[in-house]
Amino acid sequence: MELESGLIRSHYGKLRVLVRLADSAVVVAALWLACLIYDHPWEMRHTVAAGLAVLLFQAVGDAVGVGRPWRVAPMSQQASKLLLAWLLVLPGLLSAAFFAKASEDYSRVTVGVWFLLAPAILMAWRTVMRLFLQEVRVRGRNTRTVAIVGATEAGERVAQEIRQNPWFGLRIIGFYDDRNEERCTVDHRSPDDEDERDPAELGGLRGNFDDLLEGARSGEIDAVYVALPLRADRRIRQLVTRLADTTASVHVVTDLLMSDLLRGGWSSVGGVPVLSVYETPFQGVNSWLKRAEDVLLGSVILALISIPMLVIAAAIKLTSKGPVFFRQNRYGLHGQPIRVLKFRSMTVCEDGAVVKQATANDARITRLGAFLRRTSLDELPQFLNVITGEMSIVGPRPHAVAHNELYRKQIPGYMLRHKVKPGITGWAQVNGWRGETDTLDKMAKRVEHDLAYIGRWDLLLDLKIIFLTVFGRDVRRNAH
Repeated sequence: MELESGLIRSHYGKLRVLVRLADSAVVVAALWLACLIYDHPWEMRHTVAAGLAVLLFQAVGDAVGVGRPWRVAPMSQQASKLLLAWLLVLPGLLSAAFFAKASEDYSRVTVGVWFLLAPAILMAWRTVMRLFLQEVRVRGRNTRTVAIVGATEAGERVAQEIRQNPWFGLRIIGFYDDRNEERCTVDHRSPDDEDERDPAELGGLRGNFDDLLEGARSGEIDAVYVALPLRADRRIRQLVTRLADTTASVHVVTDLLMSDLLRGGWSSVGGVPVLSVYETPFQGVNSWLKRAEDVLLGSVILALISIPMLVIAAAIKLTSKGPVFFRQNRYGLHGQPIRVLKFRSMTVCEDGAVVKQATANDARITRLGAFLRRTSLDELPQFLNVITGEMSIVGPRPHAVAHNELYRKQIPGYMLRHKVKPGITGWAQVNGWRGETDTLDKMAKRVEHDLAYIGRWDLLLDLKIIFLTVFGRDVRRNAH
């Protein structure tokens, strides 16, 4: 292994300190810029506010994971953590100003600009630093050597991800397995090896577990990814125990972790570790953040659309017989029934055991209703559902109860959509999976996108979906 491949490695501790100092400098600089913009002289009160903000940001940042390594994580996750940490600084500063009776000493406009500038500059400089490090890694520096344990499908997928993303700075030195030549043949595999592949398919083995341990002890191997089946727990425990005698980082990637988790992860019952397989992303701080997003954005949007909603309501009343609004039973969070509000776009208001989906050129759709459905304006009243907490702005679209009962029997994991609140728009809709689901495959694709949204949720993803709902091309596809 070349010495230069470890550039920055030996200075990781110093680099982390520099990142913290740079973050602190950005927080202070953002307040200084806000004062400069509004021609407010820098005074002691600004120094106190900036110092307190730095302390709070560093403390909250540690709690939400801003300072952890981001080598293999998506950039959007890092940006989301930064934004979350900064948003949580605000209550702390407001509380300090309240108890110190100093809130009147600060310009609200200046503070408002500060709170917009700081996260923008933080994310900008972090992005530049990450892009620089990625370029360094692509050029073969600041790399880590990786060994993969297990000639399995999970191991192959880990290797594929590493090879397709050279900016991770991870260099695979080989696969390791404790199976001998006889056990590598299909006829002689043990029950633990049912999911394991012929090592020849993966380019052969670098060695067995003893060879792996020797490489880890010598410093040749920086990180080990254990990709054995869960049922091989005895082999995993033995290997992890032996690797404790080295300084290599050890990561366990099982077949279950590769495919079946929905926002899952490790938690505990008292002192007993448990693996959560199906879980909602909206727990603790995330639930507060999601609700704050819905209330703040929902209130602003309702204020902006109040006049258009009155115009639409009048137009519906004047152009067709029937009520202005259409209320339909849908499943909400945890499968509980809710009443979803829409502008009426049809000549009928179906809400029974059988509900026929709208189709292209559907005779039940009014002329005005066709326009409302094509532009999604019929969904505007659902912002009232958002404010009352029954729905979110972004989430899986709620289906009629009759459709839920039909598809939950045909599509595995269908009801996992209800681990979160239904939304006015969602990941499936901005990718074109809306409108009539005249085939099971179409509904399966919509569910696939809904579950992908739940699995990878963060605040920036919500903002991206809202942007694409307004300006995206695919969101209008299949609208009728």
